Amino acid sequence: MDITERKITKIAREAEKLVLCTLREQGVGTAEIDLIHALRHHPGCTQAALAELLHADKAAIARRTKNLEAKGYLVREDAPNDRRSQLLYPTGKAENLKSSKAEIEAAFYEYLTAALPADEAAAFAATLDKLYHRSKTESRAGFPHFQKECKTDDEA
Repeated sequence: MDITERKITKIAREAEKLVLCTLREQGVGTAEIDLIHALRHHPGCTQAALAELLHADKAAIARRTKNLEAKGYLVREDAPNDRRSQLLYPTGKAENLKSSKAEIEAAFYEYLTAALPADEAAAFAATLDKLYHRSKTESRAGFPHFQKECKTDDEA
């Protein structure tokens, strides 16, 4: 029985709604945010590699990268070993978007925890930290307690 009732996921979804609503005002959509996030973790990859990482259609990735380049969130460079390929890199504007997203999430979580007395908030934060570290350990190990050989973002 899940005593959390998946509330961690539900709260994260609400935070994501706020982030998307706020960033949409800057002209960046959900799929573009996902692409920027992937590119920040895998700078210098190709459109084909991004399509694979995001499990998306190559044509959709081509449209998104073209839009993001026009908006100043990524740059292209010729691949040194293959002049036909171009490598994609996030710009400073993309890095600022990460900061903006983190600031929005932090403000939302501060708003939520402000409803707790200080001692409850501290206990909650300590418990959450334990759960976070346990989840990262499990993820980095490939989720051995749940399935065999699950590739994680860290391995991809």
